[in-house]
Amino acid sequence: MKLSVAIPESALSDESLKIDKTRKISILARACAIFKIDTIYIYQEGHKKTDPGLMTMILRYLETPQFLRRRLFPKMNDLKFAGVLQPLKIPSHNTPVNSKKIKTGDIREGIVVSSKGEKFVDVGINQLIRYYGNNTTNGKRVTVRFKEGYPKLSIKDIDKSEVPEYWGYSVKERSNLFSILSEWKGNIIITSRKGKPVSNEQLSKYTKSNEHTLVVFGSPEKGVHEIIGGRMNKVQNAKSINFFPNQATETVRLEEALLGTLAIINANN
Repeated sequence: MKLSVAIPESALSDESLKIDKTRKISILARACAIFKIDTIYIYQEGHKKTDPGLMTMILRYLETPQFLRRRLFPKMNDLKFAGVLQPLKIPSHNTPVNSKKIKTGDIREGIVVSSKGEKFVDVGINQLIRYYGNNTTNGKRVTVRFKEGYPKLSIKDIDKSEVPEYWGYSVKERSNLFSILSEWKGNIIITSRKGKPVSNEQLSKYTKSNEHTLVVFGSPEKGVHEIIGGRMNKVQNAKSINFFPNQATETVRLEEALLGTLAIINANN
C-alpha cells in the first residue's frame, strides 16, 4: 500500500515559539517516516500565512542524510533550532563509511560536485566517485547504485522507486487543498468527525488496493469539509472516515491525528 498525506501549513499556528514549531515538525516527520509516507503535500489554508516555508524547509532538512546537509542547507534562520530535531534514521541515512566497505549493489544518496572540470558524486565515503550520469548540476542530490564495489567503485543513477527499502519522503507545496484533491488519481481518505467511524471493513478497500492513497488532514480552525466547501462533490474517489470516534478532547492536534490515523491504517495493512 502506497501512502501520501496532505497537511496544512497552518497546523503550526497553535505554537507561538519557533522552537516549539520546530519540535512539532520533527514529530510530523518522524510519523511520516515510521509509516513509510511517499509524499507530504503541504497546502495553504486561507490567506494568512504562518511562518511560510518553515514546515517545508525542516521536513526536507530532516529527510536529507546528515552528511549532505551542510552542502544543501546553508545557515538560515528557519534552521536556528535544528538541534532539537530528532533524526529519522531511515535506510537512506546510511552513515559515512570507508570506501573499502562498499560492495556491488550498495545504494547511497549523494550530491554532484565538480573538480578540475570533471563531475563526481560525494556519497559519504572517504573519496569522491566519478560521475557520468544525467544530473550534472553542481549541488544536485542523486540516488546511485554501485555497479562495482571497492576498489573500482563505479556508480549509476537510479530512481528512488527502484530502491527495495523505504528511501524517504518527498515534500511538495500547494496553494490550496482543492488543487491537490482535484488532481489526485488514486484513492482519498478524508479524516473527519463527519465521517463514519473507522472499521476494518472500510480500510480493507485501501489496504488491499494497489492504488496510491492520499490521507487528508484538516487545519486547527477548519475540518476538510469546511475548507473545501461546496466543491466537495467534485472530489473523486474520496471517503470521509472518523479515526477518533470516541475522543474525549475537544480537538485532536495534527501530530496526534497523523500518528493515530497512520497507526490504525498500518495495523490493518
